Amino acid sequence: MYSAIARNKRNTVFIIILFIVVIAGLGWLANAVYSTPGNYSILILTVVFATGYALVQYFVAGRQAIAMSGGIRINSQSEHPRLWNIVENLSITTGTPMPAIYVIDDPAPNAFATGRDPAHAIVAATTGLLEIMTDSELEGVMAHELGHVRNYDIRLSMVVFGLVVAVGFISDIFLRMAFFGRNSKNSGSPVIMVVGLVAMLVAPLIATVVQLAVSRQREYLADATAALTTRHPDALASALGKLEAYGRPMRKQNTSMAHLWIADPLKPGVMDKLFATHPPIAERVERLHTMGRKF
Repeated sequence: MYSAIARNKRNTVFIIILFIVVIAGLGWLANAVYSTPGNYSILILTVVFATGYALVQYFVAGRQAIAMSGGIRINSQSEHPRLWNIVENLSITTGTPMPAIYVIDDPAPNAFATGRDPAHAIVAATTGLLEIMTDSELEGVMAHELGHVRNYDIRLSMVVFGLVVAVGFISDIFLRMAFFGRNSKNSGSPVIMVVGLVAMLVAPLIATVVQLAVSRQREYLADATAALTTRHPDALASALGKLEAYGRPMRKQNTSMAHLWIADPLKPGVMDKLFATHPPIAERVERLHTMGRKF
């Protein structure tokens, strides 16, 4: 288990490097087409923009996510004592700072965590989740969310999301330059139009696939972390089973934060399996039951 955690953390570094390579590649391609030899201004601006955007997301994405979800903050134990006590006990057990707790008025059972680090973490649960979960199941779900906090998944998710958006934005600009540019040495040529179109389509697709891979990998890791924390993986497995049985689309849906939730909050579509932000619940449940048999 610990070797898997270490392997996933190493993969985090490789994933960020891959994003940097994709962004730098787009910048280099645009620079080669639209700048004179020896002038690397477009490449530098591209990398600086992507880095700056990721940094902005690092500080503001947590507040954006909770605003988009419509969460209401719990300021005292008296407002939601059951949820407050579970999160507080888990924080004490793991030595994690008490996160800000939010409740979302939505019948769809779900939960998520966000924030740039454990000291600025946010956990949120829907009213639908609180209604159907037993205490041990709710503890498993909240341990899963705190697992994201402890593993710094919340930080990685925000940075990756920022880079995905940056790749799409840069690709779109490049395509516009390819079709509408008039001052470049190759403007309007069929070759550069084809290159621009391919760059626009392929780069965001690669970025999205990497984002999905990060999300799926982190869900498995958070499940394992929760099981080690509570020593009761079967409770989280039971909770995931309920999420699958009673799951429904969220009232407020946003694809940009779909990867944050413990269960996919979006309406099902034809491309679900290929572009799902979460691994199949059946696989997660089986892994947890396997862990339970070893305890």
